[in-house]
Amino acid sequence: MTAEAAPQDTLNSVAQGDAPVLERLISMNLDSLKDSGLDARTYFLTRLAALVAMDAAPVSYLINLGLAADAGVTIEEAQGTLVAIAPVVGSARVASAAGKILRAFGLAVAATEAAAEEEA
Repeated sequence: MTAEAAPQDTLNSVAQGDAPVLERLISMNLDSLKDSGLDARTYFLTRLAALVAMDAAPVSYLINLGLAADAGVTIEEAQGTLVAIAPVVGSARVASAAGKILRAFGLAVAATEAAAEEEA
């Protein structure tokens, strides 16, 4: 395997569900949801705020926003959360988060396309 092929292979592996580290992270998150006592929407919006405050990596947004969408969180609610926390965390941190969210969705699209190409 070449160095150039490694990222593509990793994306393909994740797209096909072969991602034990990501699976464990998702499992930890699901346990946390149950243990928090919060409803799913509040839980995921709170996590979004924490991700912004921590200047999280794109993959963190990908995992959390995917689960949030599954829980019924709308894009308007996510945007409202960003607006609400901007005065606390700062506009630069929110702008950084917005860019990382876009990159995360780009990674998801790339992984989906790679999986579709492999199946073809």
